[in-house]
Formats: sequence, structure tokens, C-alpha cells
Amino acid sequence: MRSAVDWLESLSPWPQDGFGTGRMRALLDRLGNPQRCFEAVHVVGTKGKSTAARRIARTIGGPSYTSPHVSGWHERLDTDPDGFERAVARVRRDAEAVGATQFETVTAAAFADFAARGAAVAAVEAGLGGRHDATNTIDARVVLLTNVGLEHTAVLGSTREAIAAEKLAVAGPHATVVLPDGEFAHLVPGEVRIGGAAEAVEAFLGERRPLADAGLPGRLEHRDGEVRDGAHTPEAAEWLLERLPEPHDYVVVASILADKDAPAILERLARAGRTLVATASSNERSLAAEAVADLARGRFDRVEIAAEPAVALARARELGRRVLVTGSLYLLADLARGE
Repeated sequence: MRSAVDWLESLSPWPQDGFGTGRMRALLDRLGNPQRCFEAVHVVGTKGKSTAARRIARTIGGPSYTSPHVSGWHERLDTDPDGFERAVARVRRDAEAVGATQFETVTAAAFADFAARGAAVAAVEAGLGGRHDATNTIDARVVLLTNVGLEHTAVLGSTREAIAAEKLAVAGPHATVVLPDGEFAHLVPGEVRIGGAAEAVEAFLGERRPLADAGLPGRLEHRDGEVRDGAHTPEAAEWLLERLPEPHDYVVVASILADKDAPAILERLARAGRTLVATASSNERSLAAEAVADLARGRFDRVEIAAEPAVALARARELGRRVLVTGSLYLLADLARGE
């Protein structure tokens, strides 16, 4: 039998018959509805979800479910590779029976694994949007919205208001919803609090606690003069620039997905350094390296192309003392696999 990873990677990442939670609910029914065994904080938003979910989980004393991964699939379930194999094996037969997608299968594996571990609490990050996401099968007491930007507009809507509505659709009438500000409070059916991960913890536990470290790779990760961050939106790139050590003389290695605002991302990354090595991650939605380079010309003084991420990183190291690798977590995952 193929390994869990090999089998998962053979599954379709996208539903063939449209988005919705029907198939996911059928799968969870077959598994005995493990999502009812723990209470959860549900994290939705455009950026910063994984970091928030992991920090919340570490603080409230449970596991986290995040995506995508950098170090390996096991990262998503907050476990090790052997634990991940067992988690997927636990749901594989039922996932095959209902024709579950890749994300539905991993989500079900997470819920079943958390239940098998005896977890009483967990933090769960939504995948795409919220309303039709596979994670919208938990009844979370607390929902955290990290922020809202224009992303996946073909699926979620063309305005921030529409996207916020899709994300906040995970909140039930009795949930406490933590928002970064009051802009979308009118979309919430129940209690609203203003804040971030710390306020979500306080709402969940009923007391204030210092937030634990996330410990996630690829989120403002520093490596001997190199910085790696999965900034994949203009807002995330702006956030990254505010936190980069001075001076901003980095050689930038970037891969960007085709459904992101690549020109705006590159416009911001040009403030990190004047040289760019364009590349492409292994994700099927990745822009070709040549396309990234075309968009970068006129924004950077020097633009080079390296189709393979490892080659791009090696070239960047030749060109400068400090390197910034960014634009997509999938790029960071490709590099992690080769290290």
C-alpha cells in the first residue's frame, strides 16, 4: 500500500462537483463525528491564520490544524511523520468510499486524530474562505478573523465585504467572534470582540494568558542571513517589510501563485532589495518563473530567472550577502524538501 503522503498527493485538491460541506459531513458521519469530541477556536482570514492557530493551540493546551505546510504534511496535524501516517490510515477507507478531496481527507484525519489523542481543545484553521470549507463542520465557541484581503475572488467574491461574509459564515449564533476592528461587525450574528489571537484565547478560556510561540517554519523564519516568509498577498508583503532587519539590501527569491495580485506583491518586495531571482514552486497554480520576471522588470534593477527553486536560492546566495525568500509557502516547502 502506498504511503499516506503518496496516496494524498494522488487525490484531487479541488472538488469536481463544486464547493460545499456535504461530502465532508458524510465522511465525518462514517467516522463517528470525531469533531464533536473537542472544543475549538476556528481561525479564518486572509493572512496570519496558521501562526494565530498554532499560538492559540499552544496557549490553550491542544493541537492545531493548519495549512499549507512547509516542513511536511505532518505539520498540518501538529504531529510527527509517523503520527501523520496513522492519522491518514484511520480515515483512508471511508475517505475513498465518499470520494473525498485531498483537503477533506486531511481535515477529517486531523479531527479523528485529535479525538484519538483525547484532545479536549484545538485550534482549527480554515482552508479556503469559510462557508463551504471542510473545516466548517465544527461548532466553534470562538471564531477569530485575522484580516480580510482580496483573494480567491472567483470563489469568494470580488469585494472585501463579500469575502468577509464568506469567512465569517463559520460563526454560529452563539459563537464569540474576535475581529481585528469593527469594519465587519455587522456580519456577525452574535457577540463581537475586537483584537487578535490573545483576545481569542481570553474569550475561549475566560482569562488572559500570554501567547505561546507558534514554532512554525516559513513564517518570518531567519536562517544565517536569510529570511523566509510565505507572504502571498500585498498586505502580507507589507507586513513582512515592516519586520525585515535593516538595511533593505536583500536579493529576493520569489514565486507567486497565479491567483494572487503578483504586481502589487512585487511592487512591495522591490523595497526589500533591488535584485530579484524569479522562480516557480511545484504547485500547479504557480506562475511560471518567466511570468514573475516579466512583472518584476521595471520594479527591480536586476531580474534573473531560475525555474527550479533550489537553483534560484543558490543563485541568490551568489548575488548577495542577504537573501529573502518569499511569495508563497509552497516555494518554502519545495526548498525544505531538498534540504
